[in-house]
Amino acid sequence: MEQRNNKLGWLFTSPYLIYSVIFFFIPLIWTFFLSVTDWNLIKPTFNFVGISNFKEALQSPNVHAAFWNTYRFMLIFVPLVTALAVGVAVLVHGLHRFKGLFLIGFFLPYLSSGVVSALIVKGLLSYTSPINTALRGIGINVDWLGTPFTALFIVGLILAWKFTGYYALIITSGLESIDKEVYEAAAIDGVKDGQRFWRITLPLLYPSLYTTLILAFGVTFGIFTEVYQLTGGGPGNATNTWQMEIFKQAFSNLQSGYASAVALLASIATFISIYIIRKLLEVWGKRNGWV
Repeated sequence: MEQRNNKLGWLFTSPYLIYSVIFFFIPLIWTFFLSVTDWNLIKPTFNFVGISNFKEALQSPNVHAAFWNTYRFMLIFVPLVTALAVGVAVLVHGLHRFKGLFLIGFFLPYLSSGVVSALIVKGLLSYTSPINTALRGIGINVDWLGTPFTALFIVGLILAWKFTGYYALIITSGLESIDKEVYEAAAIDGVKDGQRFWRITLPLLYPSLYTTLILAFGVTFGIFTEVYQLTGGGPGNATNTWQMEIFKQAFSNLQSGYASAVALLASIATFISIYIIRKLLEVWGKRNGWV
């Protein structure tokens, strides 16, 4: 019976294992191989160059910009989407009717195409758009996508709009799991309504917030579509990201070996950053008795 159960277990997990081998492990090994070559995606031959691709990448201003821009996007996107998601979750949780309908409505932007969303925003922020025309009428002239800070903020705002509903679903499930007796006991102890959210709700939302924050931090390492459509990494590398740099080097400059080295450096930066963020979040959870 045990052997039969083991065989069934391997059978049911085999689609995922096969998928991982084909679309993760084989490409990963191929990336390691390409990172030590000078292959350009076209020539049938290539030369081994050792670690020179990594040396060049570590000295590249574009890679430095991609590295630091990731954390700039974090400072804009993560606090904004977390605050919006918590606000939406609290508002929807307080509804007595049509709660699911509102959650679906907020979730719809997550299902929308990033290309379409970026193109709509690009049209709204163009020089001849009604918004900029009205602003110029009162003496305000802003180049939204041509200024480093505003370009960063616009991309962060689009991402926050897209992911707020998704994260609100996670936080709503956390709110639903909080026992009402906790609030009743707090009311008996004299906890005021203004203190209830910060001292009771927020600490008890730790599992949901932990998941949400890890997902949000992870998003900033994979930004591509919005940047590609709106700014192309500009102005002056102000919005250049890891994914954008990999794409430009691999498909515009035809330096797939160098792009593979950049991709591996991006993976290392991602894993180290997420590990540090996890540990910091676990410190907060430990203070509230979760870890």
